[in-house]
Amino acid sequence: MNDRKIVLITGATSGIGKAAAIAMAKSNYIVVIHGRNQEKTIQVCEEIRSISANKDVNFVIGDLLLMNDVKKVAETFISRYGKLDVLINNAGGIMNKEREITIEGFEKTLAINLLAPFLLTKLLLDPLKQSEDGRIINVSSDAHKLAAKPDFDDLGMTKNYTPLTAYGNAKLFLIWITQHLSNELKQLDAHNLTVNTLHPGAVATSFGVKSNLGVFFNIIAKLARPFLKTAEQGAETMLYLATSNEMKNISGKYFVNKKQAIVSNKYYSQKHEELIWNYCVEKTKNWL
Repeated sequence: MNDRKIVLITGATSGIGKAAAIAMAKSNYIVVIHGRNQEKTIQVCEEIRSISANKDVNFVIGDLLLMNDVKKVAETFISRYGKLDVLINNAGGIMNKEREITIEGFEKTLAINLLAPFLLTKLLLDPLKQSEDGRIINVSSDAHKLAAKPDFDDLGMTKNYTPLTAYGNAKLFLIWITQHLSNELKQLDAHNLTVNTLHPGAVATSFGVKSNLGVFFNIIAKLARPFLKTAEQGAETMLYLATSNEMKNISGKYFVNKKQAIVSNKYYSQKHEELIWNYCVEKTKNWL
């Protein structure tokens, strides 16, 4: 078992997460999928085992809107496996047009798209360090260019909340914390670990389908669906970052269509990157 690589994929019961899980199971990885709903996750697990003829497909359950559950997911994984080769932080989402907070007090868009991947990665760094070629992959979005408009004095968007801006901000911040972590790992001499982000493209999955973005955006989303990528096409860049030898020593970068891409620098500064990193540290400290 020890020479086989282990991958953990969050949000893997549908869409690009599931497509990546199937592909990696076919490539003989030990695959651990994360889902929120136990019944559905077990069903998807069995489906992936059957399609891939790989018995070693397992699952962890948790609602990644809640840092408590993020911690449980990490603890469950660590209790079962000594190492982790690939962590794919894929779970995310656009929320509704009204601002909502979790029972832990976080705005939901930031909780699922930024704080959850930050915390899960931190909690799983030790098993990742056990890998000869540990890879952390964060699913961001080109929404960081199109929709982000951060107010650095109001990161939780208590004042001018819109779902698309909240999503764009969170995906921009995810790119920044990825860059920051990449530099931290180099300073810690953890040269066996890399961390990168990607934009999967516009994919025809259930992503955003349950969000109420207002009438106009709901109509646009429906009209666009026939022109979108399939889940398998959307998973290609994720799989490239997870498995390609070419990616072995590349870290802190952003990828689109399996190629390194330019990150919007409109709101970027070293100071802002550190501000977001410190914000994540502060907000998740009770679970670290």
